[in-house]
Amino acid sequence: MSRRSEIKNQMAERYAFQLRLAAAALFVLVLFGILIARFSWLQVAQHGRYQTLAEQNRISLVPIVPPRGVIYDRNGVVLAHNFSAYTLEITPSKVGSLEDCINRLAKIIDITPKDRRRFKKLMEDTKDFESLPIKTRLNDEEVARFAANSYQFPGVEVKARLFRQYPLGKVASHLIGYIGRINDKDLQDLDDSGDLPNYRGTDHIGKVGVEQSYESDLHGVTGFEEVEIDAGGRAIRTLKRTPPMPGKNLVLSVDIKLQQIAEDAFGDRKGALVAIDPQNGGVLAFVSKPGFDPNLFVDGIDPQSWNDLNTDPDKPLNNRALRGTYPPGSTFKPFMALGALEGNFRSAGTVINDTGVFNFGGHTFRDDKVGGHGAVDMYKSIVVSCDVYYYSLANTMGIDAISRFMGTLDFGSPTGIDIDGEQSGVLPSQEWKRKRFRTPATQKWYAGETVSIGIGQGYNAYTPLQMAHATAAIANSGVMFHPHLVQYIVDGTNGNKTVVEPKPERVLPWKPANIAVVQHAMEGVIKEGTGAKAFAGAGYTAAGKTGTAQVFSLKGGKYSESGTKAHLRDHAWFIAYAPTDHPKIALAVLVENGGWGAAAAAPIARQVLDYYLTGKQPAQAASDVESSDSD
Repeated sequence: MSRRSEIKNQMAERYAFQLRLAAAALFVLVLFGILIARFSWLQVAQHGRYQTLAEQNRISLVPIVPPRGVIYDRNGVVLAHNFSAYTLEITPSKVGSLEDCINRLAKIIDITPKDRRRFKKLMEDTKDFESLPIKTRLNDEEVARFAANSYQFPGVEVKARLFRQYPLGKVASHLIGYIGRINDKDLQDLDDSGDLPNYRGTDHIGKVGVEQSYESDLHGVTGFEEVEIDAGGRAIRTLKRTPPMPGKNLVLSVDIKLQQIAEDAFGDRKGALVAIDPQNGGVLAFVSKPGFDPNLFVDGIDPQSWNDLNTDPDKPLNNRALRGTYPPGSTFKPFMALGALEGNFRSAGTVINDTGVFNFGGHTFRDDKVGGHGAVDMYKSIVVSCDVYYYSLANTMGIDAISRFMGTLDFGSPTGIDIDGEQSGVLPSQEWKRKRFRTPATQKWYAGETVSIGIGQGYNAYTPLQMAHATAAIANSGVMFHPHLVQYIVDGTNGNKTVVEPKPERVLPWKPANIAVVQHAMEGVIKEGTGAKAFAGAGYTAAGKTGTAQVFSLKGGKYSESGTKAHLRDHAWFIAYAPTDHPKIALAVLVENGGWGAAAAAPIARQVLDYYLTGKQPAQAASDVESSDSD
């Protein structure tokens, strides 16, 4: 190759190299340009955004749960309050093997099988990223032992929490209710109502009773701390604190001593009692037997206790006063009598001859007393509880007239009491039957069905609360108030009281002469009738009515308590108010499968009235009173 060719090749190679070098330099320059542009975008244009994010990483908002409001009875006795304790909590999402973690913890802290069962149930009901208690109410020694070994347990920590306590246990459990851990449904309800932000950091919420109905007052307002944290997430210092607003306290109209006396009077029997102040609708006692211990739910109830409550044949979780519906039996008769007077279907002096049977449509309806009561006017019909009188009266009035009048007393409708879950009961009518049944044959109302309605049987089904509410209306001569459990609400920050004003629900337009007839007859029940034995020697004047309600149809047969299975025996009722000249208390008592109202229910009412009006308990216990001849 000539020297000239070599020179040309070298020049070509140099040119190619220079070209590649220029391209590489340009590429590097472009990359640096992009990098500088990106830095400019992040550091200048996005400065505010990233500064905010950095600040948020540096500062953590920690919710401060407000102390829940305290619940008192009318005399200042504490029914529900809070106490502080330590709890050992696990965040499942931060723990590898949960079972292994618990087993290792059990070597340091005494974790019982009940603790494990409760934790398992909480796991089923709660999101796994939440902190859940494996052991509550740790003592100082247990806290110290865990603190020394905490480095071995990531995702486990000791927290100081406020716990709810119900110092009286089962007493008044159905009216107070209880709190439980917030579940998915609660979260959805809070989200729908817009209250979810106020529940940050809160684990519990009212589930039933006053705890549920007054949740918004009891909970309070959540506070916050702005805490500066380091890169490891550890708190360095508190920058700002917004204190929580404590929940409001509730003062109930209930007299807890009266409540205890009423509950004790039932003994081991099932039933309900509601006592109301006729002058303002304040509930004085609200009993459902048996009850339950609300403290079981505070830490999260364990599966065994939950199963025991749900499978108990006596159904302790069933609020009988609020949700139990029963035929009223003969306690319905004073209301029937008043309806007849107001509708001009019968006068007080009209006399019928009771032979012990009432024949209608080929059926024989029998009186409780063989041979009947003879000549019976309205006064006597209530005092001796004459069935034949009311068979005849119901047939005369007709079902629609009965239904219209009873509806004015809130039979078949909620009374409007300030706790949730109230049942409406059943006020039968032709319209009700058309809606209740499907086929034309079953939708038709038969005149014979009206006859049984007159003595509080048939389709009649009402709650003890409704019976007490209606009795208070008679005691108050037609002035009706909504029953309420809360007397006033106290602001936890300034002590201001908000009184629950006793506004009349309505004033029923009863003629004074008509209501006087029924009131006089109910006094006669106590003085000389079916309630006389239970109220012998009472130091006050009372008015009342006994009742016995069939659980199943006898179909013309004779009822025998001893030959009837316990769960099929008649229910015992008693309604009353006292003192008659200025009523301070009206009540309804139901003893499930208790038999005669005079023997089972009236003595319970006597003990309640004795204490409330005289401060003394009756000398005789309920079980010592002999059965009367009727109801």
